[in-house]
Amino acid sequence: MSNKVIHALYNDDDVLMDAVKQTRLAHHHIEEVYTPFPVHGLDKAMGLAPTRIAICSFLFGLTGLAFATWLMNNIMIQDWPQDIGGKPSFSYIQNMPAFVPIMFEETVFFAAHLMVITFYMRSKLWPFKEAENPDVRTTDDHFLMEVAVNNNESELTSFLQSTGAVEVKVVEKH
Repeated sequence: MSNKVIHALYNDDDVLMDAVKQTRLAHHHIEEVYTPFPVHGLDKAMGLAPTRIAICSFLFGLTGLAFATWLMNNIMIQDWPQDIGGKPSFSYIQNMPAFVPIMFEETVFFAAHLMVITFYMRSKLWPFKEAENPDVRTTDDHFLMEVAVNNNESELTSFLQSTGAVEVKVVEKH
């Protein structure tokens, strides 16, 4: 099987959105779309599945809350109970209102930091990773749609030009 793809460059995000919709309606496979900024609704137009990142964030927050509860119970109740202002620390439940800010902060801390790590792992963004951007203009003011070629190169090229592409070129993908 060939590793050829067609790069269609657009200079407007609205034209790109229309092109993505037309390409999907014509049953061509869109490999990737490169944009200089997030385009609202592009993921749905491409037919991508909804993200499950909110579930991860919730689970990471619960992990932080559990860690904060365990930590405060071990430090303030079990290991080093203190009598502060005449209020002894003999049970976690009696002192929980004082621990709420710590529980909140640990929840946010765990969710934020673990989400960053999850994002980097999911996106395969490792230190010293080479950029995968096929055209440097997509970091400035152009939008690139990468479409797979399946023995229909000339037909696909003319189709993408009809969708408003500024430039269309066939590239061997490695």
